[in-house]
Amino acid sequence: MDGLVKQRKELEQMLSSNPDMEKRLQKVIRKVLMQARKTVMDSIEFKHGDPRQARKAVKTAVYRRILGGSVSLLNKRRAGAAGSYEPPRKGSTGRGGNRRPRSRDTQRMMGYQGSDRAFILRFLNQGTAGRNIENFATNPKRDDWPSVSKWSKHPNTGNRGSIAARNFFSTSSHQALQQAAAELDKLIDDMISKEFGN
Repeated sequence: MDGLVKQRKELEQMLSSNPDMEKRLQKVIRKVLMQARKTVMDSIEFKHGDPRQARKAVKTAVYRRILGGSVSLLNKRRAGAAGSYEPPRKGSTGRGGNRRPRSRDTQRMMGYQGSDRAFILRFLNQGTAGRNIENFATNPKRDDWPSVSKWSKHPNTGNRGSIAARNFFSTSSHQALQQAAAELDKLIDDMISKEFGN
């Protein structure tokens, strides 16, 4: 504990006496956070690969007003350019779901690439509830839908399943940030030694 107090006092003295030191410290913080980000990215497993590079949506931030930073699955402030990746289609192209054109929302969601796919990582991390399309025959909110007999006989036909929570982020990010903190502590000690000639 005494060593930590001493380091903090020396760091504060160094910041007050050297105006460029804050930028150097932020650079060091960014370096260790990028390594933590890589560790988290490498911990994510995709059953069918990651063709749209959702791993890149792991985000880092270096704080300006205080010395520190974070690794998160938050959305970027600005979306990047839409991608053109087309997933391989299954079955005959003239039957079933392949016969219907994609909706505008589906097309937009499919266009998200790399760092814009943070919402995908949050789905994988937190999971989703069971998803079902509405019962056409009995839904009281929609009287303009046609009566289709199969919805009365098989109301679960529209079951879309759920995604089980993997909770990978809390574990991997905690371990990565612990490693980053240890590395940052060493780098700050090195900077203090060079500054004061200890």
